[in-house]
Amino acid sequence: MTDKAKSIKKEDVSKLLPGYNCGICGYARCDEFSSALLKKNSNLENCRFMYQELFAENLEKLESILKQEKIIPEDEKIVGLLDGYEADFALKPLPKENSCREVLYPFSREELKKGDIIRYRPLGCPITHFAEIIEESHGLITVHMIGPCHRLGQDFEYQDIGVCMVGGFEGIIEGKMPAVGETVRFLPLHCMMQKVHSGVVVQLEGRKAIIEGIDLKVWSPPIKGKK
Repeated sequence: MTDKAKSIKKEDVSKLLPGYNCGICGYARCDEFSSALLKKNSNLENCRFMYQELFAENLEKLESILKQEKIIPEDEKIVGLLDGYEADFALKPLPKENSCREVLYPFSREELKKGDIIRYRPLGCPITHFAEIIEESHGLITVHMIGPCHRLGQDFEYQDIGVCMVGGFEGIIEGKMPAVGETVRFLPLHCMMQKVHSGVVVQLEGRKAIIEGIDLKVWSPPIKGKK
């Protein structure tokens, strides 16, 4: 390698990893682990499979790449499709879950319980959602998204509870790690409009985050070239 810094894409690293997406390294997928390696946020030793004989050749290549001090990792921006705002990070579902968890404040007086399927519209969002309640506590409900895309046109029972306020999200951070108490811009990966949200990080446990004070308004200029 020359004295000039060498730009390495995460795909260059990902193709050398086992590709099992086992999560043992602390990341849900190997491509996430590759980004962390390039940004020196993790160590190759965290992948136990790399040290098996099957991956000996790949291990040698990866060690050669990662020992370089002047690596420039691929600069990936997370941008909402609807209005072109740049997010600080994306928020993914917890392991083995279909979407980020959302905490809702229903304005409806209907009795709701765990396991119920509801139809509602988040305050400030034009899209009707379908969700399953996974927890109810003191009038607040925690849900997983299950629609509308694969639910429309099917015969199933649900309760229509009208407009709800989204009070919080819980999921796994993909991207730059925030600090507790920090106001952030984030993109929930299950959002059907792919719109950047804002909120305050109230709890961190590794890369697991709880974000509250949710707002669909983002007070920053959109990415150049986007409307």
